[in-house]
Amino acid sequence: MNTTQDLNVTEQSVPPHVLVMEDDFSVAKGLEMVLTEEGYAVDLADTGELALKAFREKRFDLLVADLRLPDIDGMEIVRQVKENKPETEVIVITGYGTPSLAVDAMKIGVHDFIPKPFTDDQIKTAVGEALKESVQKSTKAVLKKAETEEEKLIQKREVIQALNRTAEDADFWHDLMENGSIALNEYQLSNEAKAAIASGDLKWINENVGELTQKQLMFIYKRLEREAW
Repeated sequence: MNTTQDLNVTEQSVPPHVLVMEDDFSVAKGLEMVLTEEGYAVDLADTGELALKAFREKRFDLLVADLRLPDIDGMEIVRQVKENKPETEVIVITGYGTPSLAVDAMKIGVHDFIPKPFTDDQIKTAVGEALKESVQKSTKAVLKKAETEEEKLIQKREVIQALNRTAEDADFWHDLMENGSIALNEYQLSNEAKAAIASGDLKWINENVGELTQKQLMFIYKRLEREAW
């Protein structure tokens, strides 16, 4: 089983996209052959400018970056990529590496730092591990977004339920009017949402919940009238 199979890449799915930034033609073509055989989509750039242009035009999962380029310092390209495309993993390959340079690279988010010459197995392993981490990060980001959306929906539902209750439960109306957000402790609401209901912050409610019915607005209007007095 090859590396892309380990990443659950099927024939129907989009393979990981790798940009090799290397000005040595033989090294670049060798990497292209090895990585293509592993099932990756590979683009080549022999200058820093071409690498930046490629990133403007396409999305890459991984940058394999030589640091000695004919036009721009490779570390500067790496910095720009990590700043503008932080989800892109980076592997540095160089024949002029030093411990301090490796440390600097790791500080800006480089996944691995491989001195030249390296073997096919070394680059395969490094690329496979970097892309595995990329997939894990992407999965976490998707899950986090889903959790955030779910929290928003729950809060919207709870705000509406609380406002509906104000029109149906006189004791709750009075409790909320007199005690503010404390009366909302049984609801799954953020402190910001509780404060918005208790104070009659119609702007916040419209932005985070949407338009309200006249029934739901009754308490808000009374709260605002009371504040005006």
